[in-house]
Amino acid sequence: MAHYTLIPHPEFPPLAVRAVTVELTDGGDRLDIFYRVEGAAEMVWPAPALPVRTDGLWKATCFELFLKPVDLTGYFEFNFSPSGQWAAYAFDGYRTGMRDLSQPRPPHIRRGGDRVEVDCALAGRRDAPMRVALTAVIEESGGRRSFWSLAHPPRAPDFHHDDCFVARLAAPGRP
Repeated sequence: MAHYTLIPHPEFPPLAVRAVTVELTDGGDRLDIFYRVEGAAEMVWPAPALPVRTDGLWKATCFELFLKPVDLTGYFEFNFSPSGQWAAYAFDGYRTGMRDLSQPRPPHIRRGGDRVEVDCALAGRRDAPMRVALTAVIEESGGRRSFWSLAHPPRAPDFHHDDCFVARLAAPGRP
């Protein structure tokens, strides 16, 4: 299990949220991800919904995972709403060639208090080491949004930017 602390984008600071931490457990063909928000009482949590694929989740509170095979330009994006809704996309390159990514099974998303737990299947997508971006969009009372990541590129928030992919996952079966 690896532990990470996300940082807010300096141009979009939070009001009451103090920290977003992530625990990531690599199961080879699946990832268990635990997002925890300190100051969650002031957040706007999306209402529970059917756990279906839904576009535009990043417009409200949403937790995200980006995976990029080392030495390749293509990557995957996963969006996990605390509502239970989700999205998964594949890209050929930086914000190009976007398409829905088929999933062997939908992610299982559970919210409990200040935590969001995700079980995300990766079957067939882990034959190489991966670069990882862990991110979150947090909406607080009054509609203010902050953008959290392990690292941010210069200027505007952009979770697709290569500067965000700072964590690593080894190839399956490798330490």
